[in-house]
Amino acid sequence: MIQQGNDGDQRPVAIKVTGLRKTFGTHEVLKGVDLTAREGDVVAIIGGSGSGKSTMLRCINFLETPTAGTIEIGGEAVRMKPDGSPADRRQIERLRQSLGMVFQSFNLWTHKNIIENLIEVPVQVMKCPKPEAEARARKLLARVGLAEKEGAFPEFMSGGQQQRAAIARALCMEPRAMLFDEPTSALDPELVGEVLQVIRGLADEGRTMVLVTHEMKFAREVASHVIYLVNGVIEEEGPPDQLFGNPRSERLKQFLKTVS
Repeated sequence: MIQQGNDGDQRPVAIKVTGLRKTFGTHEVLKGVDLTAREGDVVAIIGGSGSGKSTMLRCINFLETPTAGTIEIGGEAVRMKPDGSPADRRQIERLRQSLGMVFQSFNLWTHKNIIENLIEVPVQVMKCPKPEAEARARKLLARVGLAEKEGAFPEFMSGGQQQRAAIARALCMEPRAMLFDEPTSALDPELVGEVLQVIRGLADEGRTMVLVTHEMKFAREVASHVIYLVNGVIEEEGPPDQLFGNPRSERLKQFLKTVS
């Protein structure tokens, strides 16, 4: 693994992953990977299909149960049993509320309109008063350019609009960090830009984000740190200018040629 240190950075750590492993049956998808995202960082995870990118993100949010390793959210270690499963489900539920997750598919509730989608978790899970949740939702819908869509149902919106609504829904939880799992991969090419513009705006605001993406130009422009995964191992990581401008790994050089 080719790595560049980040010594001397005193910002609080939002997410820390150490020695993360994940096995499905006999297939080991993640083979001991590390990740640190400090407050305000935008960490981009890149790599080919099957490299373990999405699995890594899903383990951070405990949508997948790690086989081994440690995960810390905001300095709090997730308590795990020897097999990697959560030792305290209530802790998982609490920590998960501090991580806003945006998926490849938009995962909006089709039977609810957009503002109902946004307030569901704050009201039902986080016990936020409904008027407060609605006010926050309207502010965030305006933030992602969807102020006029609060009463619309997902099926009557474009993919780009649905994904922007999904981002606003994640932000409604007031998360410590945002996790994006290839948020543009299900979009038609002409709709990709509007979603990337919203994510770029969040980066400009200093939002902490971990982003799995195949948009290399975007990763180079927005990320503060890039991780290149190959077969469940970090092949190279460092600042975007280094990885994209002067990669040291031959595998990374070849990968960048194929996606450019």
